[in-house]
Amino acid sequence: MNMRSLVIAGATILGLTGCATASPKQPAPVELNTYILLDRTGSMGSIWDEAVSSVNSYVQSVIEPDDGPQVINDITLAAFDSDKGSFQFDVLRKNVKGESWKDLTKTEVSPRGMTPLFDAIGRMISVADTDAPEKAVIVVMTDGRENASREFNKETAKAALERAEKKGWEVVFLGAEFGNFADADAMGLQRSKQMAVHKDKLDATMRNLAKKNRSYAQELADDVEFNETDRKIADEDDVKQRKGGK
Repeated sequence: MNMRSLVIAGATILGLTGCATASPKQPAPVELNTYILLDRTGSMGSIWDEAVSSVNSYVQSVIEPDDGPQVINDITLAAFDSDKGSFQFDVLRKNVKGESWKDLTKTEVSPRGMTPLFDAIGRMISVADTDAPEKAVIVVMTDGRENASREFNKETAKAALERAEKKGWEVVFLGAEFGNFADADAMGLQRSKQMAVHKDKLDATMRNLAKKNRSYAQELADDVEFNETDRKIADEDDVKQRKGGK
């Protein structure tokens, strides 16, 4: 073999070796906006510690890396009630990156008042509209039925939910020690996106939801729905038996 052939052969071997050892291209990061709507009405008092802890657990879980594309998390948290006849909607965290989250404490906001559920949902969707994210999950956590809304009724709240769904956003409804989903049904929310949760399972449920939301953001799942495994994690059957849910 002459010198020119040796040079060509060597270059070919080096090229093949380079191809074999080249690192695979990492997928581009994806963004996920989570909007947590927390019922702070008086009846939440008995499970307030668990509810607050579960919000922090959600954030801890949603920022955990996995094998999919990196997820850039943007989290908004609002608490709602009706105090002395006035709708209260307190944005406690606004567009906070997951890694910068400051844990919510039980003394930062405390239970009181009644349940303007339709107003709260309508307002939270308006907040999301302003942000205009591509991927968003709106998480509603409540332990009671609508009883105090003045700005929205079931028809206008339903229209707001439909607007969110048309944008490809996901909306899920968690009944914290609550099994009556008549309001969620009235707003047209699918049963697969509703789930009753035992107070002792709120942490586990929110951690599990965080993983499902990551998969939605990474386009590993088309949507966010609750399956039988999720309902077992939440101990939904126990809540429905005790609370008379369907």
